[in-house]
Amino acid sequence: MAGAGQARARKNAPPREDVLAAAMEMIAERGLEKLTMAALGREVGMSSGHLLYYFRTKDELLLRTLEWSEGRLGAERGRLLARPGTARARLDAYVELYVPDGPGDPHWTLWLEVWNRSLGADEDGRDRQAAIEGAWHRDLVALIAEGVSRGEFGPVDPDRTAARLRALLDGFAIHVAIGLRGTGREHVLAHVREFLDATLASDA
Repeated sequence: MAGAGQARARKNAPPREDVLAAAMEMIAERGLEKLTMAALGREVGMSSGHLLYYFRTKDELLLRTLEWSEGRLGAERGRLLARPGTARARLDAYVELYVPDGPGDPHWTLWLEVWNRSLGADEDGRDRQAAIEGAWHRDLVALIAEGVSRGEFGPVDPDRTAARLRALLDGFAIHVAIGLRGTGREHVLAHVREFLDATLASDA
């Protein structure tokens, strides 16, 4: 009977995407420290035991939530990269999407926590984090290569330039996300634009 009850509970549970959306909303509204299995369960009408059945650990819940959030960002990134215009205009849009909105940005708050926990992550967890990072990197490489081929950018190596730019963006993004003084979003965007102007300068 207990097994039948558990099966009914699983059948009536909200879709996983709804659970992940609720987790992201809790991070945005209450902060990461308030996201517990018990609190999330109350939010979506599930017991913490049922959440553990689906996600096994809080680390897995956080990584799944990050993957869900990244899926939405990836779709947005795809739309902006596919729109007409110069490669530089789309590169600026990529940067604006990458940089946090401000201190406590929920997506970056989640990223920082997943990074912090990655030391104890298994190979699957590390591979999944690398897949997220890889998607951002591949799109950036392709965009820089397009700018080079069109003569908009100088003859830079797209992969090396993308790696350096993302390292710069990550450093600045962390400063914005934690609210470090003197590194507000607009200040950071101005720094990155200056870096791109110097790095991608074309003689054309």
